[in-house]
Amino acid sequence: MNTLAAHENPSLPDAVARAWMSGGSTTSEAVYRMVVRALAGHRMRGTLVDIGCGAGRLFSLAGSCFNRYVGVDIVRHDEFPRGAEFVRADLNCGIVPLPDRFAQMVVSVETIEHLENPRALMREMARLARVGALVVVTTPNQLSLLSLLTLLVKGQFNQFQETPGSYPAHITALLEVDLVRIARECGLKDVKIVYSDHGRMPLTGRHWPAFLKGRRFSDNLMLTAVKAE
Repeated sequence: MNTLAAHENPSLPDAVARAWMSGGSTTSEAVYRMVVRALAGHRMRGTLVDIGCGAGRLFSLAGSCFNRYVGVDIVRHDEFPRGAEFVRADLNCGIVPLPDRFAQMVVSVETIEHLENPRALMREMARLARVGALVVVTTPNQLSLLSLLTLLVKGQFNQFQETPGSYPAHITALLEVDLVRIARECGLKDVKIVYSDHGRMPLTGRHWPAFLKGRRFSDNLMLTAVKAE
């Protein structure tokens, strides 16, 4: 099944259609660099579960950080690596068919904003994580200058406008405080927010100079946390 066919088939479930709309590999390099740094700095190795894996880019980008890779998504994209394990799951149902405490690293890259229930996703990630495991979630940064200006002018966050690649692919806009609260509700500890330090300047196609970093100049952010006892 290809992306074009999915767009032309109105009978597809919403979650499947949104998965095809995402393209499976549209996340920026800055986001993946941020995630790989977090994984490389984690003391545990072993199994990595990539929830909302899309085309499975983490399989090659973070290969030195894990011994076993399992990608989870509602559709298997053609680009998904042949040598990687794949598990099919509708993340809107909140259940991934893998055992409790399965992995030393549980990652979800630019997925939570596509889902109807972000708390269900975080609970499932916490369930899959072993004690001491790293949990990583990335999402668009609603508090960047670009996003705040779009909200002021248009009444909607930048990456949730009705444009290709945004709404209806993106349906749940979360602030960093929302992610922190959800992580704590799920019993995660050592919760941190990191920014991609890569963002587009308002009213242009250009990006901020590299010396401008942090919340206001980053299109995306990352939450990292550790599974508690």
